[in-house]
Amino acid sequence: MKAAMIFDMDGTLFQTNRILEASLHDTFQLLRDEGMWKGDTPLEVYREIMGVPLSVVWKTLLPHHPIHIHGKVNEVFQEKLIENIQKGKGALYPHSEEILTYLTGRGFPVFVASNGYPHYLKAIVEYFRLNQWILDCYSIQEIQSDDKGELIRKIKEDHNLTHGIVIGDRLSDFKGAELNHFLSIGCAFDFSQEKELREADIVVEDLLEVKKYLEEMK
Repeated sequence: MKAAMIFDMDGTLFQTNRILEASLHDTFQLLRDEGMWKGDTPLEVYREIMGVPLSVVWKTLLPHHPIHIHGKVNEVFQEKLIENIQKGKGALYPHSEEILTYLTGRGFPVFVASNGYPHYLKAIVEYFRLNQWILDCYSIQEIQSDDKGELIRKIKEDHNLTHGIVIGDRLSDFKGAELNHFLSIGCAFDFSQEKELREADIVVEDLLEVKKYLEEMK
């Protein structure tokens, strides 16, 4: 059986940075309008923690706000993200379609394991017609833990996978691969951090390098 390819979505296949700033600004403007936030939108803080579960995001960005406010803010943020996707403001990373076509054409099963919410992931998949390549898209919401490794394990067990390569940009992807005895490929893209990339088995600066790596493995 060929190795399954398990992609992260944000910062790996999808250029989240294209819609992140506008969506976050709109969300925090709502908080300002309701007198629950003063000052600038904490965009840089979010960039630093990009890739963590959203429950952690709101605890970090709004540490002094109650949990029910986190939930309300998250709902607004999700709506804004999806609106911007549907308006065509997002984009896949260069060569995403090419590498997905290459992988599926050679019999590699392709999955997504993401910290994003199901309806958000669905919006990306539908807008860019990714279901022609991706067999299944898994959200962290499907498990009871925020551990990416557990999400990857679910994919592994659901599809009886014996071999796999996890392709992502953050430490949770690389640790998740290690937990499941899969290889990891780190994408040195927008939200990646040099220190975290050292934990990946291989680092690429372009998705086409994945193709090169697989051909060298032969």
